[in-house]
Amino acid sequence: MASGILEANITDQPHVILSKQRRRVVTAGVMLGMFLAALEATVVGTAMPTVIASLGGLDRYSWVFSAYLLTSTVTVPVWGRLSDLYGRRVFYLIGIAFFLVGSALSGASQSITQLIVFRAIQGFGAGALIPLSMTINGDIYTLRERTRMQGLFSGVWGLASILGPLAGGFITDHISWRWVFYINIPFGLAAAAVVGIALVEPKQHSRPVIDYLGAIWLTVAITLLLLVLVESGDPTIWTKPITLVAVAGILIFSALFAWTELRAPEPIVPFSLFRNRIIAVGSITAFMVGAAMFGALSFIPLFVQGTLGGTATEAGALLTPFLLGWVVMSVVSGRLMFRIGYRPTILAGLVVLVASFGVLTTFGSTTPRSWLVGDVLAMGIGMGLVMFALLITVQNSVSRGQLGIATSLNQFSRSIGQTVGVAVMGTVMTISLASHIAEIQKESGLPEAEVARTVHNPSALIDPIARAAQNPELIKAMKGALAGALHNVFLTGVAFAVLALLSGFWLPAGEIRTETKTARDKEQIPRSPAECERMLMAEMTTIDAENEPAMAEKN
Repeated sequence: MASGILEANITDQPHVILSKQRRRVVTAGVMLGMFLAALEATVVGTAMPTVIASLGGLDRYSWVFSAYLLTSTVTVPVWGRLSDLYGRRVFYLIGIAFFLVGSALSGASQSITQLIVFRAIQGFGAGALIPLSMTINGDIYTLRERTRMQGLFSGVWGLASILGPLAGGFITDHISWRWVFYINIPFGLAAAAVVGIALVEPKQHSRPVIDYLGAIWLTVAITLLLLVLVESGDPTIWTKPITLVAVAGILIFSALFAWTELRAPEPIVPFSLFRNRIIAVGSITAFMVGAAMFGALSFIPLFVQGTLGGTATEAGALLTPFLLGWVVMSVVSGRLMFRIGYRPTILAGLVVLVASFGVLTTFGSTTPRSWLVGDVLAMGIGMGLVMFALLITVQNSVSRGQLGIATSLNQFSRSIGQTVGVAVMGTVMTISLASHIAEIQKESGLPEAEVARTVHNPSALIDPIARAAQNPELIKAMKGALAGALHNVFLTGVAFAVLALLSGFWLPAGEIRTETKTARDKEQIPRSPAECERMLMAEMTTIDAENEPAMAEKN
């Protein structure tokens, strides 16, 4: 399907008809839930040094973050599919319940082990909040309205990402680290009450069959995959028997999942979805973009502190232009989709991403920081163009009965890509630094053992106090080695971005249009995935408000 007109099936009429007032109330509720989930992903970071001082367990520090990441990622497609079968409202409320129970228990933790377990419970609920917020947005708003609302949703996500570290530090310093978790409870209860009361959905007339076995196999396979990826920064992990067992488990449980899904009457992930080229290509593109962007964002602060000699505050400040570009261009991309089509909009964003990554590979220790700020802003612009247009395209490629799983697959693909990107780029950096040991030793004149210890733990370049205590020649040599290693890391990001661009060219061409009343009536009839693909994202003539009367008169 290289070109042509493709009809959208989620268009002028929302799936859930609510009054204007109810829609506003529901929107406020889901935005609050999304804000909490996005905030919790960043707010804990600044509190963790105090948490470790209180509970101990420095050796398991990273698992406080990894446990949340694991459960929030693994459960996304399960929440999405269950919401398709039983409705958004009930599973949104269940997700908030898990999130709030996990928050309360995390705040009451008496050991680092308890905190890790309770963060996993919290992540289990967070896996529902963000994708179901986007799905509910797709249910209650028309296509035109969603493009306007996206500015608000992107703004909430961006605000949470900026406020998270600041709020975490303030609460920890002036109240208690435990309130980093407790503060979620009143706001979460308010979001649950608002959505529970205001969101009214059509009654289910049939009793779906839940694919419990498929959900179990998927959860186990993805959990093992993420565990391996999280630990893959250590090259020695691949020589350990437990890693081989985990890899074998990934293959076995993935095969069991595929076997189960092909036979389940209501599969958790309907494989027939991937016959729809929008879904298949969109998932690949989201995966590659997530790997490129979020992998690189994990190492840009290291570049600022280790190569440019900046502070942690300066490194963190780079998030602001990135989010600014993302939020603004999310709004712009909605308008562009109607004027030039979704495919050119997505491809334009991918070209910007590739270009910004290419520029990033040219940066070194003498690069002005203003250039880095401009390049990070360009990355945000690229992401804003790609991710919103891709989400709307995916949502409009399916019938209502698959809206939840389609939205969740988009989020899931990006999250898995993020984890893969960080793991791959971390391995590239470790190998690149290790290859400079002899060179650093020669330049610094220090024993090989001391050089190797510094190379495998380059915190001396990040912590100003540790940096001041080190041999100046060693620091100079290490800065050069780190710059070279990060160059290779950013080249890896370029590779992921180029793969995303190449996959973007496989998106079918077409324009978005509003559907006719006849098409809306047909929406009540169940459609096969092949029919959904044929009815995908068609022409939508952009009619400004002032031109509508003239068009009506002409007709």
